[in-house]
Amino acid sequence: MDSVRLSVLDRSRTREGHTHPEALRDTVRLAQELERLGYHRFWVSEHHGVPGVAGSAPTVLAAAVAGATRTIRVGTGGVMLPNHRPLVVAEQFGVLESLFPGRIDMGLGRSVGFTDGVRRALGRDKDDADDFEAQLAELLGWFRGTSPTGVHARPAEGLTVPPFVLAVGEGAGIAARAGLPMVIGDLSNRDRMRRGIDAYRESFRPSPWAAEPYVVVSGTVAVADTPEEARRLLIPEAWSMAHSRTHGTFPPLPPAERVEALTMTGKERDFYESGLSGHIAGTEEQVAHELETLLKETGAQEVLVTTSTYHREALLHSYRRLAAITSG
Repeated sequence: MDSVRLSVLDRSRTREGHTHPEALRDTVRLAQELERLGYHRFWVSEHHGVPGVAGSAPTVLAAAVAGATRTIRVGTGGVMLPNHRPLVVAEQFGVLESLFPGRIDMGLGRSVGFTDGVRRALGRDKDDADDFEAQLAELLGWFRGTSPTGVHARPAEGLTVPPFVLAVGEGAGIAARAGLPMVIGDLSNRDRMRRGIDAYRESFRPSPWAAEPYVVVSGTVAVADTPEEARRLLIPEAWSMAHSRTHGTFPPLPPAERVEALTMTGKERDFYESGLSGHIAGTEEQVAHELETLLKETGAQEVLVTTSTYHREALLHSYRRLAAITSG
């Protein structure tokens, strides 16, 4: 536990009764607090047209976070490469690295829009995710100056911005073939996660970006005074997920007490209960034990925590306790 790197992905979740601008400012303030607590890196995400998420422009938000902090690494978890031209992504990260040298990470994913309407608005199709491996190779080529176009990415060319692949679906194999660090998150299905990690390590090819496999496991971690309090931190996100599965829209986070008073349909209840399981939550002692088990099972070098909840002070309290666990 003493050697593991502890990082955070904040998705700028909106909350009932609060605005999108508030959510973005909350993200920046959280990064400042986590820097003081000694977290290794802080990432932001990309979502489009989702009522419950304010983070639609990750490189812009990463710039705000980096400008408000001094030492913590800042990046994306991730930029969804099928939504963008690789040259433009290279230019954006080149600007970030130039402004904040040695602190920028380039986390990349292969997802496309959440709905058909969003994909049409982006000018993309589900099949665009199938070209992710080629898009990734093109993007990395802009940094190394190997584009066959004769065009040069300014100011990206010649800079080193560490790339990470979000291993969803075929992502583990793509990360291994490209010789890149991998982020994998499936705490609810440990066997499948371990299989993905094993396959990644077995087929990893060293590259100019990474000489050895590097595994980041991601997921929700909640720490509180009691197991019941830790579980309540999970309730807002679990309900939002259940609502999205049954109504087709991903809403802002509600307070836990409102969710507890709801009358749910059988289908909603099933999704809700499923959303409360598969996470690491409990007291400091319980979470420390579960994290140690996870790290032994996976051999991961880093944990990327992705917790979202309604009460921001309770979330920060959880992160404080988690930092205390890993600092001994």
